[in-house]
Amino acid sequence: MADITDISWADHTHNQWVGCTRISPACDGCYAANLMDNRLHRVKWGGAGVGNGERDLTSEANRKKPFTWNRRAQRCGKRPFVFGGSLNDPFDNAVPDAWRRTYFRDVIAKTPNLIWLLLTKRPQNIVEMSEDAGGLPENVALGCTAENQTVWDRNIGELINAKATLGPLFAFVSIEPMLGRIQVTSAEVTWSLKKHLAFSRPGHHKFNPIHPRQEWRYKLDWIITGGETNQGEFRARPSNPEWFREIRDDCLATGTAYHHKQNGEYASVSEIEGRGEHYRFPSGATVRRVGKTKAGRLIDGVLHDARPIVGIR
Repeated sequence: MADITDISWADHTHNQWVGCTRISPACDGCYAANLMDNRLHRVKWGGAGVGNGERDLTSEANRKKPFTWNRRAQRCGKRPFVFGGSLNDPFDNAVPDAWRRTYFRDVIAKTPNLIWLLLTKRPQNIVEMSEDAGGLPENVALGCTAENQTVWDRNIGELINAKATLGPLFAFVSIEPMLGRIQVTSAEVTWSLKKHLAFSRPGHHKFNPIHPRQEWRYKLDWIITGGETNQGEFRARPSNPEWFREIRDDCLATGTAYHHKQNGEYASVSEIEGRGEHYRFPSGATVRRVGKTKAGRLIDGVLHDARPIVGIR
């Protein structure tokens, strides 16, 4: 919960509270759970067989940090990105509604020079919980996670519904860890999307959320990818470099901002030499476990660091 973060797609991280519940395959190697539960014993993490776990507010001093960043941003004429939930999910069902209302009203809305990135594994909750909290603050960007095609198809339509309904600064997807190939040019028309006229006709089951001519309110603005890293006793699962390349190319072709955070513990044997456990995908691609530092962030020797452009207030 620091002034400066190592997360390449944000400038700061901030947490009003800590704690969450594992609900998807990506949660198996959750760094927040490893840090807050296994290492620091701050809160018990929730999950299958153990219930919702615990949630705990952070210190008052920590909750005041965004106001310092906001004043600094105003002086500098910049709008830094704040990852508002690196150790929680802002749209978590088990969080008291009053906490979210305070967070939206008394922190986010009162730091207008910051761009708040609210990332969730529960995009179906965004609209109702935002409305309950008094409305989505104007300086929020909404994001969801998607680690494989199944989760992508379940989540993207819900995120786009939230974007069309609430009008955030932009919508983004974090595909980290990437655990399977994802076709990002196609997404399911979910029931929540069918209430919008553009998706209401019978037989409309798929749409392209990054098509250049897609209406703004139904478009994804930013895609982030990344490989998995070890967390305590949990050993990272490999990502196929071809999966990253396909998304990189689709984003380039459609003018969608693309950011590759890291390769994870594995790297393509064609790019990095050295020792390490090998893994061969059914497609024939082979990766080597070299550790996250050596694996780095490059794809074919190129750094992909794009962010959406948001104007100065």
